[in-house]
Amino acid sequence: MPGVLGLRDSALALLVMVLWGYNFVVAKVGITEFPPIFMMGMRFLLSAIILVPFVRLPREHMKQIAAVSVVLGAGHFSTMLTGMKYLDGSTAAITVQLQVPFSALLATVLLNDPPGWRRLLGMALAFAGVVLIAGEPRFQDNLWALGLVVFAAFLWAVTNVQVKQMRGVDEMALLAWMSVMAAPQLFLLSWLLEGGQIASIGTATWRGWGAVVYQAVIVVTLTYGIWYRLLARHGVTAAVPYTLLVPVFGVLASVIWLDETLSARVIVGGIVTVLGVGVIVLRRPHLADPVPDATVDRD
Repeated sequence: MPGVLGLRDSALALLVMVLWGYNFVVAKVGITEFPPIFMMGMRFLLSAIILVPFVRLPREHMKQIAAVSVVLGAGHFSTMLTGMKYLDGSTAAITVQLQVPFSALLATVLLNDPPGWRRLLGMALAFAGVVLIAGEPRFQDNLWALGLVVFAAFLWAVTNVQVKQMRGVDEMALLAWMSVMAAPQLFLLSWLLEGGQIASIGTATWRGWGAVVYQAVIVVTLTYGIWYRLLARHGVTAAVPYTLLVPVFGVLASVIWLDETLSARVIVGGIVTVLGVGVIVLRRPHLADPVPDATVDRD
């Protein structure tokens, strides 16, 4: 039934959120064995190898996909993973949710989408929550890393606008060819900014390689494949509110698998941030998911 997720599709949506949330733990494990940008380069290379044989070449969108590869592939993921190297997985899972209020701001400025008082309140709450987290004493020496994750969230929002301006592009083709273009950019950035890439290949354990495979196979191929089908079947309004569970699962997975401890300030800041994001998502679900306009139902 369009607009309503049944039991099976609700279970699939929850599975996707769990896997996306757990990805914060997987990424933290991976960047202990590989330089962060280099690991993302390998992730996109593997994604391209898996996906390209099964999608057509979207010739009419290649310039736009190239732009997405710069902002999302090279920009977002390099800053996100570099920042995560110096932060708790739970902190990153909460902070990156600023991508939604950033999307709302860009929609107001670039897409002529007036925010209204509810979305303004949601933006204020989301940013206030992250500011509260930033005041945690143990983060004072790594505020620059937190800033990188905030900037990564902004770049995700820019990608949201880029993709929404594309018409008729197949989502998996977009992912495949964006991966083709992003991989060499990330390898170049890694060569310029990092070291120890060759050594890491020789010393990496199954955990490090498993992190690369998880991100390329589980996250890109499996979860996005399921997610885009749910969006096509039910629309953004019904599906996207489930994304509010990603930081919840991300924090829980970080506490369980990485033995992270949560201070009262981080817990309160996280609740405030997710509450603010929730206000925005429930008012304008399309702001929370960078998908082509063909799968977006405007409300």
